[in-house]
Amino acid sequence: MSQKSKNWKDKKPKAEIVTREYTIHLHKLLHNVSYKRRAPKAIKVIKQFTNREMGTKDVRVDPEVNKFIWSKGIKNVPFRIRVRLERQINEDEEAKERLYTRVTYVPTKNFKGLTTKVIN
Repeated sequence: MSQKSKNWKDKKPKAEIVTREYTIHLHKLLHNVSYKRRAPKAIKVIKQFTNREMGTKDVRVDPEVNKFIWSKGIKNVPFRIRVRLERQINEDEEAKERLYTRVTYVPTKNFKGLTTKVIN
């Protein structure tokens, strides 16, 4: 195997501050999850997705994301969610990691044609 094909967990967080918008397809990620565990699992899946894409273990989910996930109850989670991931510098001196990622909800009416978007 080449040096480039590392496991995504071994990725180091990049030092740059960046903001991106993603559409997360929760319906396929929650396949075979029992009904009473779907909303809590959706939050965990969003954190795993953020960890993989942004490379930071410290992920902070906005209360609006939580409210949207739970809006239809514990078992009827929305099929998709549009989120904005912002990698920021951690100003806490005692923090283990230098960077953290903040996840915020982006309201959309239609998911057709939406792609990953880098925001300056």
